[in-house]
Amino acid sequence: MPDTTTTPPLAGVRVIELGSMYAAPTAGRMLRDFGAEVIKVEDPRQGDFARQWQPAHEGMAIGFARLNSGKRSVGIDLREPAGREIVRDLVRGADVLIENFRPGRLEAWGMSYAELSADQPGLVMTRVSGFGQTGPYRERPGFGTVAETASGFAFLNGWPETPPTAPPFGFADSIAGISAAFGTAMALFRREISGGRGSEVDVALYEPLMFILGDAVLNYTASGTVMQRHGNASGAASPRGIYQAADGGWLSIAASNQAIAMRLFEAMGRPELKTDERYATNTARMANNDTLQQIVTEWVGSYDRDEALKILDDHEVVAAAVNDSRDISEDPHFLERTLRHLQNTVLGPALTPGPVLHVAGYDGPEYDGVPAVGEHTHEILRSLAGYDDRRLAELAERHVISG
Repeated sequence: MPDTTTTPPLAGVRVIELGSMYAAPTAGRMLRDFGAEVIKVEDPRQGDFARQWQPAHEGMAIGFARLNSGKRSVGIDLREPAGREIVRDLVRGADVLIENFRPGRLEAWGMSYAELSADQPGLVMTRVSGFGQTGPYRERPGFGTVAETASGFAFLNGWPETPPTAPPFGFADSIAGISAAFGTAMALFRREISGGRGSEVDVALYEPLMFILGDAVLNYTASGTVMQRHGNASGAASPRGIYQAADGGWLSIAASNQAIAMRLFEAMGRPELKTDERYATNTARMANNDTLQQIVTEWVGSYDRDEALKILDDHEVVAAAVNDSRDISEDPHFLERTLRHLQNTVLGPALTPGPVLHVAGYDGPEYDGVPAVGEHTHEILRSLAGYDDRRLAELAERHVISG
């Protein structure tokens, strides 16, 4: 019997990752973080285009390193029929296939779910695309920026006087990747309780992001109100926002329920605000949000950041410093719980965020090395597909696989 207190939750699960760029590789990393073996299939000439992204250090793309440490890379040219046959051979021994081609591409290559699952009935095929496998927009290409605008996120992000704003990082892709991993885990669980049959998981980049926008669509369809940009305010509760302290540091305060708002007024030395009809309830505070925000802004601005945070913490007000990357990498809480060392790369002694959640009895993976394009091609095709040296040499000579 395995020691279930230390065995990773997904130990024994084999994943073939046909994904490139951001969202699908994020799903692969989520599964790898919890013990799955992830075999990344890349173009044998240039690899995943994310290898060319900026920022980079010593020739290694930071984003690629973060998402792909611990995976094994196989260089296979999927444009060649022989390359597609190699992938089919790998899929026969796999539990999961992750892909992010435009809908219809795998079908045109003879690699539909029906065809692949005929060889491997237990296969879970997780598909990530811009607009999903169904619907009028299914054939449209889509990257994260398109998802962030189409979902309604960019419209709500920013200040009333500024244009709609997309985030400066892969927001939609990350959320879609985490959702794809969640869907994959559900499909694997259903396989276990339903006789071993796999299924498809269909993730559109925009859908998880549209969900986390909260009440925008429901508010419009119920009341006719189109929610607008509020800057750092939530539009739901007051006071909430980001404020600058006397020493120039920034902090956030989220008085998002009645008890916290009352404790904030005590912390500020303004207990009279608790019974002031303009601020006594959330409805009243929202109606008078501008004046209340000015009161909070002036109070925070009268203290250095650490002093203000100490007062707020003493009164159990939800607040935190606005951290930059240096703050995060030096914070004892994050160092103990969240950050992990990325080892044996040209990046040197670097830290990266670890798994997105914690499972009792499992300490999480190590992040040891980042694979070169096709680094494990021959090893994997020998061990998992049974190819001999003669066949490998012939495929490499034809540039179907990495040499």
